[in-house]
Amino acid sequence: MAVSSDDLSQLLSRVALGDRAAFRRLYDLTGAKLFGVALRILRNRAEAEEALQEVYIKIWQRAGRFAGGGASPISWLVAVMRNHCLDRLRGRRPPAADVDAAYDIADQAPDPEMAAMAGDDSAGIARCLAELEPARADAVRGAYLDGLSYEELATRHSVPLNTMRTWLRRSLIRLRECLER
Repeated sequence: MAVSSDDLSQLLSRVALGDRAAFRRLYDLTGAKLFGVALRILRNRAEAEEALQEVYIKIWQRAGRFAGGGASPISWLVAVMRNHCLDRLRGRRPPAADVDAAYDIADQAPDPEMAAMAGDDSAGIARCLAELEPARADAVRGAYLDGLSYEELATRHSVPLNTMRTWLRRSLIRLRECLER
């Protein structure tokens, strides 16, 4: 059953008021999608299940932070999950290993053909990023290349969180349009 953005927005509003039935309905409608996001990022079913529980606790506590106004509620929910999973990944990074151990690691560099193809893609992306305003291009690089959260980017650029979300959404649309030309 397809659910509209308006329905999800209303559920989030009711969850913000402490409505448990709305929260249960929100979970029923979005749990599978958010679990898929967690599984894709974390690549571990048990860890994804744990992340799903933790994210729904956050959603229960922070539903009032969702500001509709044309924003997609499913995008907000996915962003909460994505950021949570990225935080988990950052938390499990092992400490830096001994430099001498690096000599035993195989070279994962692409072969010349793959490097040439990647260079063409990189050139197109770099050209399209250059068409964006510098702050927006930096935000896109931070989010999608450096793995920074929306909150970290909003702080870095001294803008409200929802403004950062808008920047990224609009910048990605412009990048896609540029790359399709």
